[in-house]
Amino acid sequence: MKNIALAALALFLFTGLALAGGGLDDFLNSVNIQARADLDGFSARLGAQFGVPEAQVRMVIGSVRQPADAFMCLQLGQWTHRQPEEVVRVYQANRGKGWGVVAKSMGIKPGSAEFHALKRGDLSFTGQPAGEPGYGPGQGKGKGKGRGHNK
Repeated sequence: MKNIALAALALFLFTGLALAGGGLDDFLNSVNIQARADLDGFSARLGAQFGVPEAQVRMVIGSVRQPADAFMCLQLGQWTHRQPEEVVRVYQANRGKGWGVVAKSMGIKPGSAEFHALKRGDLSFTGQPAGEPGYGPGQGKGKGKGRGHNK
């Protein structure tokens, strides 16, 4: 019963923070709340979202300060096409300097879309694979014109 209440609270807080657009710190705080409510479920969702085996996810979680830091290591790894272990090494070398410094060290340019998303906290923890239809930016059912229609 207690786990259900914690999960409901985490979902409420996460939804509220996502709608408020409070920046990276708020996003990371909401991820930490979710992780602490159900660490096993968190690990499984991270693995599913980033296509990383759960054993590797657990290694990353064990190598960082907070569960949300594991999310960020996997997110940066996805953006830079680098293995989680490499991102963890850069994270540890730049501990306490912030995610912007880590991102720049990984080659993410300050003016890039990824860097802006990072700074705004415009990230998504869905637990769904990034390439799955209906998830991620530009995956909505908009009214844009596709090839072959009214051309």
